[in-house]
Amino acid sequence: MNSADDPLKPSAEKQLDALDETSNDEQEIAALLEQLASGVDNAADQLMPLVYDRLRGLAQSMLRNESPSHTLQPTALVNEAYIRMLGQSQVNWQGKTHFFAIGARMMRRILVDHARRKLSQKRGGSLHRISLEEDLCISKRSDEDVLAIEDALSKLAELDPRQAKIVELRFYGGLTVEEVAEVLKVSKRTVESDWTMLRAWLRRELTSEHST
Repeated sequence: MNSADDPLKPSAEKQLDALDETSNDEQEIAALLEQLASGVDNAADQLMPLVYDRLRGLAQSMLRNESPSHTLQPTALVNEAYIRMLGQSQVNWQGKTHFFAIGARMMRRILVDHARRKLSQKRGGSLHRISLEEDLCISKRSDEDVLAIEDALSKLAELDPRQAKIVELRFYGGLTVEEVAEVLKVSKRTVESDWTMLRAWLRRELTSEHST
């Protein structure tokens, strides 16, 4: 029996098939992003199924460390972010990585807006310790924590916009070093060097915020 007759394909063939599917999806996403930028009808509807899983993964990653009392769910966060992305005018989509980077930024803004609304309704509550480990994880952050991170990023953006984008893409977007380098059009080594320094800077900023 040859491999064509075997219902269980060899692992190498399966991997090649998976790579082909991924390549086809990426090409289709790129084409739809061009159509979206050109205002083609139904481009957004066709794009959503291709990007939904990655966007939902971003949403789950962001919400995983939120307070247990947080009311936003991944699906709602994805939907609101997608609507905001489509509502932007004159966006020059630069490919799949750029699209997901913008998605991460929109989700970040939604979480910050959500935290501000909650705090405006009710003040107080215990603060949770922020722990910035290797991947800049934050353990069960409160609404105050969300705003503290936003304040730190705003401060960083005034000092160095590129470094602020690195934090945004790595921390909120979950992009790899290679993907961040692609979005920002800098070398991988530059991103790695900045990221090492930025983790230490953010630890200091957020520790200072919680000690006041």
